[in-house]
Amino acid sequence: MPRPLGAVLAMGAALLLGGCLALAPGPKDTPRPTPRPVAPVYTPSVESQTLAKYYADLEQDLLTRGLLRTDGGGPETPYDAEDLAERFETLAFYDEYASASDGGAGGMGRWERPVQLVPVFGPSVTPAQEARDRASLTAYAARLARITGHPITVGTSGNFTVLFAGIDDADFVETKVRRLLPNLSDRDVALFATPPRKFYCLVFAGGPQSDPLNYTRGVALIRAEQPNLMRESCIHEEIAQGLGLRNDSPKARPSIFNDDDEFARLTSHDEKLLQMLYDRRLRVGMSAEEARPAIERMAREVMGELSN
Repeated sequence: MPRPLGAVLAMGAALLLGGCLALAPGPKDTPRPTPRPVAPVYTPSVESQTLAKYYADLEQDLLTRGLLRTDGGGPETPYDAEDLAERFETLAFYDEYASASDGGAGGMGRWERPVQLVPVFGPSVTPAQEARDRASLTAYAARLARITGHPITVGTSGNFTVLFAGIDDADFVETKVRRLLPNLSDRDVALFATPPRKFYCLVFAGGPQSDPLNYTRGVALIRAEQPNLMRESCIHEEIAQGLGLRNDSPKARPSIFNDDDEFARLTSHDEKLLQMLYDRRLRVGMSAEEARPAIERMAREVMGELSN
């Protein structure tokens, strides 16, 4: 590679001075410390400010209508073992984004190796928000590990990246996603980088082409313009879906696996579903028909109707 001209001149000057007597610098020659560069102050774009207001208004509207509940449900949201088994089958064996030709049906997918969550923050995310989101993710990972009995941790390197980024971070997100998911289509990369505002968050999780249901890589996007409760809700839903409960159902209640935004956080109903998903009686790639006898028994066990 050619050497920069400035470097050549500097080296030449050093050689020319090599035979000269070195003189002690006088007061005027004393080198002054180089001032540190000042980091530019981030100013949200008009688009980002508009999104932040839209999500703030949306969260307030949802709360006013009694949605984004954090109580986990109550007497008005009853369910039994039969309900739980049916919902588990819908959430774990069907994919809301699969083609209509196969009805969305597929085998069961989950992580066999430890899940190592890595929070990554876009340039637009403030230090205060980063600290809140990191703490929320860390607490949630510990809860998921207790529920599933599967190793789930948060660190600086791993296999499940959680991107906290705003619309002004589009280039940053695109670069990260292309590196993490090199086989992802341009269309899906664009969905991560510049999602429609109706997408508060999204996740991709799966395995290699030879074994796609044996999850080895996950990437989630949590939109940074959202207020605190909506961001926390996104963390809860996208990470849980990235563990293998990949579908939504209007029948799932009380649950975050439902598009009606009724609940903001993982419920005890959802905990039971995740406990079933990581039960060793189920195997990666099992069909719903194969798994159904075990699912029905596990549902009765987690509801306290049978001892395991």
